[in-house]
Amino acid sequence: MLAQTGLTGPVPLTAVGSHDTASAVVGVPAATDRFAYVSCGTWSLVGVELPAPVLTGPSRAAGFTNELGVDGTVRYLRNVMGLWLLSESLRTWADAGLPADLGELLSAAARVPAFTAVVDCDDPRFLPPGDMPARIAALCAETGQTPPQSQAQTVRCILDSLALAYRRAVRTATELSGTDVEVVHVVGGGARNTLLMQLTADACGLRVLAGPVEAAALGNVLVQARALGAVSGGLAELRALVRSTQDVVRYEPRTGSEVAWAAIEARLPAR
Repeated sequence: MLAQTGLTGPVPLTAVGSHDTASAVVGVPAATDRFAYVSCGTWSLVGVELPAPVLTGPSRAAGFTNELGVDGTVRYLRNVMGLWLLSESLRTWADAGLPADLGELLSAAARVPAFTAVVDCDDPRFLPPGDMPARIAALCAETGQTPPQSQAQTVRCILDSLALAYRRAVRTATELSGTDVEVVHVVGGGARNTLLMQLTADACGLRVLAGPVEAAALGNVLVQARALGAVSGGLAELRALVRSTQDVVRYEPRTGSEVAWAAIEARLPAR
């Protein structure tokens, strides 16, 4: 192996949070243990950090998993569809010769009235590649809603629906694990999406702290640094280092949004 890589031995080998989400959760800049997290990218992983697994029938039925984290923690989480819906929509529009500039579409979506239409992001029809705007329109029609009539409306439908999915997943994670959270940390590329972050704060009724974008890389490096003696301490100390070195954007839930989100949630089947 040394000959193949051109390295000279001995080469130190460090066991980190080997799944990227495990490293990303290390990189969550949480100040207490009362937090939920969303690792937001093409897919979203939504959950809480626990000292022990939740091994109940309702937990299994709700699609939650218990995954090993750093320092013996358990990442109690559920996979939620992420920005795949948006990226596939952009690809479809670009292939059709339509405008597909993400910044411009997000600005236009922010001007669209909220809740024009919402869909269940986890509907299996959204999993394969393809014409996502057409699938969204079809599902809206099936559920008695007026389908989006423009690209901006489609983007707003996606973001409202994702925030609603995060709301449901955070609430279910806390209920099934018996935990209480006071903040939602969003890490990964989706943390840059300011409209989605504000909608997530509104939907969850909780402060959202967005960033760092590269939490997985930071968590990986921090565990390596600790193993080599460059830093010390447990997860609390590692996260304090993230807080002191990384930019995090704060979003507060807007007053009166809970009633509106509860009403919109009622449009969708229970999950």
